[in-house]
Amino acid sequence: MTTAFAEPVDRVGKGWTAALSLANVAIWVGWYGPLQILLARQAEDFAPGTGMSKETLLAWVAAVGAVVSLAANPFFGALSDRTTAHWGRRTPWIVAGAAGGALSLLLLAGAGGLWTMAVGWCLVQLTLNASFAAVTAAVPDRVPRLQRGSVGGWLGAAQILGAVVGTGLATAAGGIAAGYAACAVFALAGVLPYVLRYGDLRLEAADRPAWSAKTFFGGFWLSPRRYPDFGWAWLTRFLINLSNALVILYLLYYLRDRLHYDDPEEGVLILTAVNSVTLLATVVVGGIWSDRSGRRKPFVRWSGVLMAAATALLAGWQTWTSAIIVAALLGLGLGVFMSVDFALMTDVLPKARDRGKDLGVINVANALPQAAAPALAAPIVTHLGGYRVLYLVAAGVGLAGALLVSRIRGVD
Repeated sequence: MTTAFAEPVDRVGKGWTAALSLANVAIWVGWYGPLQILLARQAEDFAPGTGMSKETLLAWVAAVGAVVSLAANPFFGALSDRTTAHWGRRTPWIVAGAAGGALSLLLLAGAGGLWTMAVGWCLVQLTLNASFAAVTAAVPDRVPRLQRGSVGGWLGAAQILGAVVGTGLATAAGGIAAGYAACAVFALAGVLPYVLRYGDLRLEAADRPAWSAKTFFGGFWLSPRRYPDFGWAWLTRFLINLSNALVILYLLYYLRDRLHYDDPEEGVLILTAVNSVTLLATVVVGGIWSDRSGRRKPFVRWSGVLMAAATALLAGWQTWTSAIIVAALLGLGLGVFMSVDFALMTDVLPKARDRGKDLGVINVANALPQAAAPALAAPIVTHLGGYRVLYLVAAGVGLAGALLVSRIRGVD
């Protein structure tokens, strides 16, 4: 078996993990700066000329971008599986995706209306997903199974750090264009230490599968009947991510319009920081604990239950104090979920030669909720009961995801 397909046995070092985590931070900065602050502000500016409310406009743009992300991640993952470049399978896509993401963010910085905003955001999703697919696939390529919880913990910490840095850059840069420019610089610079310092596994041309459109595109369907653990793991991640997406989509508007918080943008930053502190307290510890115990499902189940309970609390107690408490509880649960669920996903991958593609299919469970959440949230907020009903629905969805993890049989 070629080295690229072998199951890794040697533990990776702290430097490798740190560099890969920084690359992950860079990608999430490129996503979260716009999602948390910049797109919402542009939606407010552009909505009066479109006949849509700011909520509907933001939901529409976010949903279209999420559809692009949904397709891009497995597509680029599959391309990286087949790449025989001198620099390896994953590195070329990390670099190209980060460079394209930076340019796309600069396009968004100059957006003058709805269509430029939508096209720019779709390009950001397309390009940064090329990087994200390759970064994610590097873990099962290089990390042995009983180290993946801890590495997944550091990648989870990188994700929330990316949210904080992205939100901070978008808030502190001094304007929409400056915020996008700051996120663009970080998105490109952050991947360089990994690609310049650490080599990638090369795939020999003789080991690349024969090309045909039928086999390439047909490979994206993984039958739940044939791979039931993969199917249940995917559904668990989708439901818990959908619950989280329903909570954060209208956070800026919730603080402004429901709680009447004086500075809602500052409020988003405060809640993100609180959530990040508690998440960082559990994300690495949870992954290490899971590695040492050799178990995954109990950690995923109870972290999901905690997040569902916190979301239900937000539905029944709508104050600034409750928002802070819920942010803290969601961080505690999400920290454990992010690290251990990632390790669980790598444990149910069907084939070593398709790691990038199969993780891309799993990452659809991250992107699809971003498309589904606006479609569910907009009518609930505007016509079906407002934020209280929205958060009750989110709690129910998250609880279902937490309970369904028990259907996975091949992982403890």
